[in-house]
Amino acid sequence: MNERVALYGHDTMGLGHVRRNLALAAALRSSRHSPQVLVITGATEAGRFPLPDGVDLLVLPGVAKDESGGYRSRRLHAPLADVVALRSSILTAALMSFQPHLLVVDKVARGFAGELEPILPALRDAGTRMVLGLRDVLDGPPAAATEWRTLQTTEALRHYYDEAWVYGDRRVSDLASDCRVPPSVRRLLRYTGFLATGRPGTAAGPLPIPGGEPYVLGLLGGGQDGAELAEAFAAAPRPAGVAGVLVTGPYLPATTRAALHAAAAADPDLHIVDFCADPISWTRRASAVMCMGGYNTVCEVLSTDTPALLVPRVRPRTEQFVRARRLSELGLVDDMHPRDLTPALLGHWTAEAVTRPRRPRLGVDLCGMDAVRHFAEAHFEEARRAA
Repeated sequence: MNERVALYGHDTMGLGHVRRNLALAAALRSSRHSPQVLVITGATEAGRFPLPDGVDLLVLPGVAKDESGGYRSRRLHAPLADVVALRSSILTAALMSFQPHLLVVDKVARGFAGELEPILPALRDAGTRMVLGLRDVLDGPPAAATEWRTLQTTEALRHYYDEAWVYGDRRVSDLASDCRVPPSVRRLLRYTGFLATGRPGTAAGPLPIPGGEPYVLGLLGGGQDGAELAEAFAAAPRPAGVAGVLVTGPYLPATTRAALHAAAAADPDLHIVDFCADPISWTRRASAVMCMGGYNTVCEVLSTDTPALLVPRVRPRTEQFVRARRLSELGLVDDMHPRDLTPALLGHWTAEAVTRPRRPRLGVDLCGMDAVRHFAEAHFEEARRAA
């Protein structure tokens, strides 16, 4: 049996969903079954990332989230309902044609605005194994529990899904408790550990500084809500002889990006990189790293021994704040609330962090990639027996 996997992400804000699914695709390709993988995304920027052999993209018409948490069409001048209907039609045709043995749906069990519901029963009848993939923290516990109910996640799990993978360590974040998951579906939850160690990587390209020169690294993820951290990073004092390298992401507002490049033109030790597909190697080599609290960036940081400061966003969700605070309480990272963010405080943290002894991050499960490969292989065996 030539196994096929479809990884669906709705991608309404930033690059988190597609980056996680591309990392999962590479991990699955390295498993014993080496399945063909179709990554389904609403982010056209997914095409900027290198794809492993045997992995391809299906890009849906985009949907965007605004600052209030509402949604709209990203590019088409059309009502949101029309865009959702178009996306649903594309999904139905593609998945019926691809006939995956395993479908992994990222975060939203029924798909964005229910766009997967028309195809889920047919896939179930065809023998597709279905898994809901959930990051370690969805939101602050009260909001996460409310959203779990509003999106009818329990009902979807009961009707369609074989399992739910939680990409975290239960000792750090207990999603079942945070979301008040009913006992009837808790049995489906499998905690994988963080998708950190062994995260498939690609060449990040040469650093924009001479080899061997110490530097502090700033990471904004997609950059959509990273302007405040970017501006503070650029203005923060750095120890003598330590450069600053800031990776902004493709969604950083154009006015902020222009101001950063102007600041770099006036400061030869400040370097602005608009996009880096895989900054893990840069993170390992850095003297210290400052970043937001998005899942993928945090996993990359946790896979290194580089001192790290997380400055999470706190709206429209508190997901990043909850993650940053829980990891900080375990001594794995430092955290700073964005209301306290100033160039002076960043400079003070940097001066201490670059002299700090480097220590491996112990006491937390970082081997989620291995767990995903193991769980997926069990589903392939089930699909084989059912064929």
